Amino acid sequence: MPAVMVAAVLGLVASAPARAAAAAPVYAPVDRPGPALSVPGPVLAQSLQCTASAAASSREVVLLVPGTTVTPKEDFGWNWMPALSALGWPYCSVTLPDHAMSDAQVSAEYVVHAIREVHRISGHRVSILGHSQGGTEPRFALRFWPDLRPMVDDYVAFAATNHGSIPVDSMCSSSCAEALWQQRYHSRYTEAMNSGQETFAGISYTDIYTHTDQFVQPNLDGSGTTSLHGGGGRITNVAIQDVCPQDLTSEHVAVGTYDPVAYAIAIDALTHDGPADPARVSRAVCSEAFMPGVVPAQFPGAYADGMNTIATELLTHPQVAAEPPLKGYTLAG
Repeated sequence: MPAVMVAAVLGLVASAPARAAAAAPVYAPVDRPGPALSVPGPVLAQSLQCTASAAASSREVVLLVPGTTVTPKEDFGWNWMPALSALGWPYCSVTLPDHAMSDAQVSAEYVVHAIREVHRISGHRVSILGHSQGGTEPRFALRFWPDLRPMVDDYVAFAATNHGSIPVDSMCSSSCAEALWQQRYHSRYTEAMNSGQETFAGISYTDIYTHTDQFVQPNLDGSGTTSLHGGGGRITNVAIQDVCPQDLTSEHVAVGTYDPVAYAIAIDALTHDGPADPARVSRAVCSEAFMPGVVPAQFPGAYADGMNTIATELLTHPQVAAEPPLKGYTLAG
């Protein structure tokens, strides 16, 4: 099912519903140690899958974090996983509970465990690639578990809902899945994640987005929802159109799965000190159809399967009437 059809079926529009006035919470200090994980250890261990080369690796391992509605295999199995394998680059992936449709605060615990474990087995800092909600889980983890910060080198996000999304507001006008409530524009979850400071020293942040994203808006410039500002980290906020101005086809799913420009920007970040520098990306990539790892003959089926999974999860996952309450550890006191 084409992305535009999914958007039409679900009635995504770019205007947020009115919100009732409420007192803003006071969030935990950024240096307060994180809480013990509530998810059982065996469950967390089962959620992490790594290539054999990740253990005692000679280089930083990439941790793949999928977006809402999909598993790592559905999001990255036909693109980034084969691309990294071809490069001889070790990687791990973390499967989030309930197709990343339940409480994102719980999903973040899976990422906490994944970062710690990948750092432990590899002996190196971790490079994170996250798509959509997969861009917020690592940032929520870094915000409330400060022990993770020295373990992470690069954070690369594709169309992340870092400040929520106005179209998701419309999806949740009455009820929706927990993780969707938490991805509304300036939801309590995103406000907590961004509280205190958005980035941390020693970590390089590369946030890749597209002006033509049908799910994550506003994203028309560097002030949009995906982009990060302030804090101690080194930051690059870059649109696909900053590299290829005529690209009007790259949409939300494309950015994290097959877009060659997004791939080139991400690889630039992973292979250089600091975040990506768009000036280093060859403009020849603008004429390419797919990133490495994507088999053109298999692309139509893989893309259609992904879109059908997204549509099915959005339409059938159990819904609730409000955003899950913030966990106590996110708050001061």
